[in-house]
Amino acid sequence: MTAQPAAAAARATVYGYPRQGPNRELKKAIEGYWKGRVTADALRETAAELRRSNWRQLADAGVHEVPTGDFSYYDHVLGTSVMVGAVPRRHREAVTADALDGYFAMARGTQDVAPLEMTKWFDTNYHYLVPELGPDTVFATDSAKQVAELKEALALGHTARPVLVGPVTYLLLAKPAPGVAADFEPLTLLDRLLPVYAEVLADLRAAGAEWVQLDEPALVQDRTPAELNAAARAYRELGGLTDRPKLLVASYFDRLGQALPVLAKAPIEGLALDFTDAAAANLTDLAAAGGLPGKRLVAGVVNGRNIWINDYEKSLAVLATLLGLADRVDVSASCSLLHVPLDTASERDIDPQILRWLAFARQKTAEIVTLARGLAQGTGAIAAEIAANRADLAARAHSPLTHDPAVRARTAAVTDADARRSQPYTERAVAQRAHLKLPLLPTTTIGSFPQTAELRTARADLRAGRIDTAGYEERIRAEIGEVISFQEKTGIDVLVHGEPERNDMVQYFAEQLTGYLATQHGWVQSYGTRYVRPPILAGDISRPEPMTVRWTSYAQSLTDRPVKGMLTGPVTMLAWSFVRDDQPLGDTARQVALALRDEVGDLEAQGTSVIQVDEPALRETLPLRAADRAAYLDWATESFRLTTSGVRPDTQVHTHMCYAEFGDIVQAIDDLDADVISLEAARSHMQVARELAAHGYPREAGPGVYDIHSPRVPDAAEAAALLRKGLKAIPAERLWVNPDCGLKTRGWPETRASLENLVSAARTVRGSSAARSLTTTVPLGPDGSHSGLMW
Repeated sequence: MTAQPAAAAARATVYGYPRQGPNRELKKAIEGYWKGRVTADALRETAAELRRSNWRQLADAGVHEVPTGDFSYYDHVLGTSVMVGAVPRRHREAVTADALDGYFAMARGTQDVAPLEMTKWFDTNYHYLVPELGPDTVFATDSAKQVAELKEALALGHTARPVLVGPVTYLLLAKPAPGVAADFEPLTLLDRLLPVYAEVLADLRAAGAEWVQLDEPALVQDRTPAELNAAARAYRELGGLTDRPKLLVASYFDRLGQALPVLAKAPIEGLALDFTDAAAANLTDLAAAGGLPGKRLVAGVVNGRNIWINDYEKSLAVLATLLGLADRVDVSASCSLLHVPLDTASERDIDPQILRWLAFARQKTAEIVTLARGLAQGTGAIAAEIAANRADLAARAHSPLTHDPAVRARTAAVTDADARRSQPYTERAVAQRAHLKLPLLPTTTIGSFPQTAELRTARADLRAGRIDTAGYEERIRAEIGEVISFQEKTGIDVLVHGEPERNDMVQYFAEQLTGYLATQHGWVQSYGTRYVRPPILAGDISRPEPMTVRWTSYAQSLTDRPVKGMLTGPVTMLAWSFVRDDQPLGDTARQVALALRDEVGDLEAQGTSVIQVDEPALRETLPLRAADRAAYLDWATESFRLTTSGVRPDTQVHTHMCYAEFGDIVQAIDDLDADVISLEAARSHMQVARELAAHGYPREAGPGVYDIHSPRVPDAAEAAALLRKGLKAIPAERLWVNPDCGLKTRGWPETRASLENLVSAARTVRGSSAARSLTTTVPLGPDGSHSGLMW
């Protein structure tokens, strides 16, 4: 295939870029500011230098139009709330007193004020701050950040395009504010919000913007006719403005579907679409809609969410087809490059041949520029790049890393019975209660305890050879001893060893499984200043030896109380890794599940009576379109059961999920057949407990009563109040008391105080005569009654 030069030369652009800097300079500056070691001016200068560096890198690589406004101290949706004046009443005093501190108060809370709720950004592991809106919300324009960053880029000589969260997506992501009726629909505020966007667009035009990008990823989800009509109205009104830049409406993560003709007909100048595998139908849909005559199309042909190199020939074929469907075709990634690490050049421990299979943000930028050149000048102009790309793709396809016959044979031999417990929950519950002898409203934590500076230093010293293995392990034993002792003294019922030896809940296991690659500098933002290094799932998976048994057994030897074995589940092992794209996800999940099944069996054999397999990503990975969900949930729930179903009836299986919308996967949670599930609930005011009750969830649950993503310490009365809310939905004999999530990112003083208050709250409610009267019976089956089992 030889592409002909485009009538109008194709250009390269990106929707957004990683914010953190090559050495996570932004994280360090923000956390230094929180601790009082960095001034506000120094923080702002660090941020400005990172923006300058990003724009310079993009321009030097050949990107013709750099994004502005995508930079954020914490979250771009929170930045949008500031831009439109949607500051909750409880934060207004802080924002008025100091805009920067008020911004962080909205993100993290303070001791006196709760933060905004946080949840996942579509089906990614990025978290956004949920806007709180109500009928009395009054929007007000604050375009200072967007204007200032545009002017910064223009002053440096760049062609720049501001990027904003679109008004429809912003409202669809919002929730009713506290005290507002649950059935309030924020989208009803659209007519009130659009004038604010009109003012922002006018301000950006006055500052020199030729184009502005409005991101509308919510339109790739299933949308009602009313929501589609709202989108049509929004862009009819914004497109009809006279004092505005040209508008590029961007979608990503999936196909636009019914929203495509709506946007194609809108009076806007451009549309950005995802054309990678998940959204390949956009190509046929665009042709069916008659293309975009007279408009600009930004074609997302480079995967912005995964790290494998692009297939140049495949992408050029798509681009060649698109040339006839729009007046101008530019080349981009499928979404912001925020979701991938910065640069493969920093990776020294990955085999150079394998490294050639990988593309991080800088490499993806180079791919975009190469494809734009091939589209504009013909494939002859990039013949050498195409040949090298073809060779690298072939090397990966035929590598022994990607194909292990023993793993594939074991996976093929799995039967339905392998993914089923030997007894139903009602019978298991009797055996577990007799074995564990726990009190009513048992207390536990999710798994991790604070990762102190001393622990991180010890890990770094081991890697650098400054201490030997024996010295490092002595430090780990001491930390486990302290964690166990604290939990016993506090009165926690089911203990954890605190995970001091673990760097990350996915990476720790990936480093011990065949088929995974670990990076040294592959940092990706998860939320705020929390960055993770997703491992790379490159080949077939197996477990050479036990991974957690030694430290779990050591912790159990220090106490008579049960200590949970802690594992990360197969879906989360995929979701929080860069997963292979050369076989179905369900096949990969089954391989991981079998490796974890071996670990579960070894833990049980060594005397572990409670085993937690965390699946916080189960909801996150749910396909955005309803038609695609059943197939996903089938393999996702099967892989969890395959991991856990080999244990005895009296071994209690826990799972954990957090920071997602659970209402539409309650049946899948049920299908996991875990004995106990713990879930985030503090910020959402026990919403998930009500959702479980509405479903008739028949097993035990621990909706969190302590928000660990805020530095504030909830007092015992606050935790007890949340617990009583939980008891209105879940019977006391099936309710656990726990934090929302692991405590790795918290400090010891706040952790100690919060857990002491949590236990105090549990004791108060446990001993209250109201505990039983607050209980609402949740049916188990057709007879309309729960198990009736008492503690």
